[in-house]
Amino acid sequence: MRLSAKGRYGTMLLLDLALHWGEGSVPLKDIARRQEISLLYLEHLVAPFIARAIVKSVRGPGGGVSLLKHPEEIKLSEVIQLLEGPIAPVDCVNNPEAYSRSDFCAIRDIWNEVRKATYQVLESTTLQDLVERQRQKGDLKQPKDGEKQWSNGRDANSTAQLQNERNSRRGKGQTIYRR
Repeated sequence: MRLSAKGRYGTMLLLDLALHWGEGSVPLKDIARRQEISLLYLEHLVAPFIARAIVKSVRGPGGGVSLLKHPEEIKLSEVIQLLEGPIAPVDCVNNPEAYSRSDFCAIRDIWNEVRKATYQVLESTTLQDLVERQRQKGDLKQPKDGEKQWSNGRDANSTAQLQNERNSRRGKGQTIYRR
């Protein structure tokens, strides 16, 4: 099963909120900066969470978004199903009528086992579990204002230089970053 950007970034959004649980509303622009996700995309992404009463939004000065539930109460299975739909590697697992040979297909049995295993992992993992894992990784260094934190330890200039080198080897145009 491959998650779309919606599933990955939605989980990152909620993890960021869980890491700031109890601090009040968090501006989306701060989350966008920390997670390196487009602010416009986050504004679009937060809507299903608000509709499902997982996140609340506060407008105006001091506004932002925050979790409505404690991170221990939010399971990844709920998040992924909300953003991605049913958890299944192929359609015939959740909809046997989609494939006339479903009852006689050994491969479908394997896909069903994959679905069950994936669901079990997501169902048994909460946002609080992710918070604890994130803290164990020690990746909570917050970037200073105007500075980007890169997960690989490189600063923005060395990352841009590396990308330019990769692009030139592939024959693509160079990426130019200005300070």
